[in-house]
Amino acid sequence: MIKRTLFFGNPAYLSTRNEQLVANFPDEEKKEATIPIEDLGYVILEDPQITITNGLLMKLVQNKTAVITCDKQHLPCSLLQPLVGHTEQTERMRHQLNASQPLKKNLWQQTVQAKIENQAVHLEGRGLNALKLKRWAQEVKSGDTQNHEAIAAAYYFQNIYKDLVPEFGRNQKGIAPNNLLNYGYAILRAITARALVSSGMLPSVGVFHRNKYNPFCLADDIMEPYRIYVDAVVYEITETGANIEELTQNIKAQLLTIPALDVLIDEKWSPLMTAMSRTTASLYDCFKGESRKILYPKFVLNTL
Repeated sequence: MIKRTLFFGNPAYLSTRNEQLVANFPDEEKKEATIPIEDLGYVILEDPQITITNGLLMKLVQNKTAVITCDKQHLPCSLLQPLVGHTEQTERMRHQLNASQPLKKNLWQQTVQAKIENQAVHLEGRGLNALKLKRWAQEVKSGDTQNHEAIAAAYYFQNIYKDLVPEFGRNQKGIAPNNLLNYGYAILRAITARALVSSGMLPSVGVFHRNKYNPFCLADDIMEPYRIYVDAVVYEITETGANIEELTQNIKAQLLTIPALDVLIDEKWSPLMTAMSRTTASLYDCFKGESRKILYPKFVLNTL
C-alpha cells in the first residue's frame, strides 16, 4: 500500500480522534478534515502557526509516519522518528556497528556505481553525452578511492540543466533550480531515514559519510542513487517554463510526489518509498553477513 504524504502550508490545528488525523483550518471555510493515520507515510508542517497535539504525535510515531517541520525558508529542517523502529533493533544496530571496513568500502563502491549509472541514463535520456559517466561507473574501486562520485557529480551538473539554465551550477545557495533540488533532496533524506529506522538501523552511522555533526550520515550514503529521481522531477518542472525562483505551492506539490514515483528495483516496479525499504532491508542483510549486494533502483526516464 502506498503511504500518503500530507502537506500543511497554512495555519491549522492538528489532533486525533478514532485513529484519524483531524485537521481544523481556522482561516478557511472548510473547518475540518480527517485522514486515517494508518494511511500516512509523511506529514510536512510548514506554517509556523500550526498546532499539533502530543496525542497525534504519539500515534504518528507509532505508525512510523515521518513528521517533517520546515524553517523560515520553507525548507525541511527536522524529522521526528520513533526511538524504536524495529522489534530486533538492538541486534540489528549491533550488526551495523560491527560491520567491517572492507564491507563498508564495498557497499560504498556499489552505491557510487549505481549513482553514476543512473546519472548516465538521465543525461543520455535528455540527448546529452554520457560516455564519460559510463566509463567512470566501471572504474569505481572499493571505497571509491579515486573519488569518482564527486568527479561524476561535477560533470553531471555541468551538463544536465545547461540547455534550460545555461548559467546553472550546483550550489545549495545558488540560482534556481538549486532551491527545488534542495527541497527535493530534503524530502528524499527523510524518506531514507524513515526506511533505515524501520529496518532497525541507525541513520547517523554511515558507511562512507562520517561527519560528527551530521545525524544522517547513513541516510546520506543510501540516498545517493535515488537523487536522480529528484533531478528528473526538477528537470520536468524547469522545462515547463514555470517561474522557479520561488517554491510555490504548485511546485511543492509536484516535488511531494517523489515518494510515490514508480521505480525499477530488482527487475520489479514499486513506489519509491517501497523501493527504499527494499534497499535498507538489503543493506541490513549485508551487515548481517547474509548478502554482499545492496539493492538499488535502475533509473528509467520515461516513467516520470
